[in-house]
Amino acid sequence: MHLHLLQHSPHQGPARLADWLSSMGHSHTVFHLAAGELPPRLADCDALVLLDGPAGPLDPADQPWLKRERRLVEHALDSHKPLLGIGYGARLIAEALGAVVARGRCAEVGWHRVTLAAESPLDLPEQFEAFMWHRDVFALPEDAVTLGGSEASPLQGFSWDGGRVIGLLCHLEATPESVAALLEHGPRPDGHADSPHAQPDEALLADPQRFVKLAPLLDRLLSQWLRPLAA
Repeated sequence: MHLHLLQHSPHQGPARLADWLSSMGHSHTVFHLAAGELPPRLADCDALVLLDGPAGPLDPADQPWLKRERRLVEHALDSHKPLLGIGYGARLIAEALGAVVARGRCAEVGWHRVTLAAESPLDLPEQFEAFMWHRDVFALPEDAVTLGGSEASPLQGFSWDGGRVIGLLCHLEATPESVAALLEHGPRPDGHADSPHAQPDEALLADPQRFVKLAPLLDRLLSQWLRPLAA
């Protein structure tokens, strides 16, 4: 199958997600919206991924691609195609489903424990550690199911339409390279210096095993998400 990946920032790419797709024999195209590329046609892909991107309000004045992307998200929600959003992408999906998207009470940066909700349809461990890089959050959309939460963010993700649509606040796709790029190029989430849930920069790359443990979690998530297409 072929997937379209929408990238909103030059330093927030697909990371391990691209490696997983290639290893499973799937092709993909990355559209660099911040570089002026237009969002693709939904008809040209089997599934759509919205990657992370700029912090702050979803403002089309600052993000000229946003109006077209919003229309694409609406078409994807109305279709039968799998749709996955991570960080900024999850905020766009939540907004399109009518949920409130706003600034959270504090920044969440680094490695934090996520507790899976009892009602979550995803087959993931009851507790796992994931990488965080955000201040903005979203409410649970109507008819969506919570995936679980962390201490700072009770809603770390949701599924909608029987798991066809997934939004994730946390990052299971993170790699040492992708985190190093954030530290080098990306501004820290607003309020990170005063947040009790923001770890110092040196702690984010200190333990390589944390990234190793993310890989099977991403595999389980993506396999479940794309399973209907493989049936």
